Amino acid sequence: MKRVLTAAILTPIIIAAILIAPGWMFTSIVTIIALLCFYEYSGIVKHHGTRPPGVFGYVAGLLVLLAPKLDVAIVVAMAVIALSLSLRLDDLTDCLPWCGALLLGVAYVFGCWRFAMELHAIGHRWLLFAVSLNWAGDIAAYYAGRRFGRHRLAPQASPNKSWEGSIASVLASVGYAALYFLWAYPHCGIPYLTVLGIAAVGNIAGQLGDLAESALKRGAGVKDSGNLLPGHGGWLDRVDSSLFAMPTVYFLVAWFLGTPR
Repeated sequence: MKRVLTAAILTPIIIAAILIAPGWMFTSIVTIIALLCFYEYSGIVKHHGTRPPGVFGYVAGLLVLLAPKLDVAIVVAMAVIALSLSLRLDDLTDCLPWCGALLLGVAYVFGCWRFAMELHAIGHRWLLFAVSLNWAGDIAAYYAGRRFGRHRLAPQASPNKSWEGSIASVLASVGYAALYFLWAYPHCGIPYLTVLGIAAVGNIAGQLGDLAESALKRGAGVKDSGNLLPGHGGWLDRVDSSLFAMPTVYFLVAWFLGTPR
């Protein structure tokens, strides 16, 4: 019941934030969610026995998220600064794990949320599509997996997921895309069959995002990334699929629309 209630409250807020919120409000919401996700990621890092990224992780992440233009110089600078800061650690065996966890977290959390803003700039409905794509897929995977699941998809990361559920998830997302682009976005500028292909690839990326976060949690020995969302765990638990789906959909849409990347 908590899970359903939380989803019922969050879903219209997310849709409104994407479709009708002014730019400054949308950016603020994305920034707040990214910070919460990074906070939960830092907790997972700590449970792995590695020093959490700390203040520099948040600063670097906000730079990646909000910089007017992001290029390789920023990434190189972050790596150089992180390695320089690691020289101050009492135990130098922490240098590599700390730097690795910091850079991974910045790219994984803030980098993926950056693509939410980039996709929003291409078209608000494209972002809504990327975020909601796996909602239909998750529901189909749950019921199909319970009914038909026989072959484990990734038993070490998530023992309950099956290949049958995964296939149902892809099909459901493609079906969702078929309806979405007929009703909500019929003139998106990309051929209809190509859109369905984007849906399939985006769903697969989202499933990988789900499994990746499950692997991080299982390695840390924790069930949820946090407890801020009753019935769902933490924010990272809620958006793990979207974090992989958003950049995937962005690159495909930008490619087919010829948008500069």
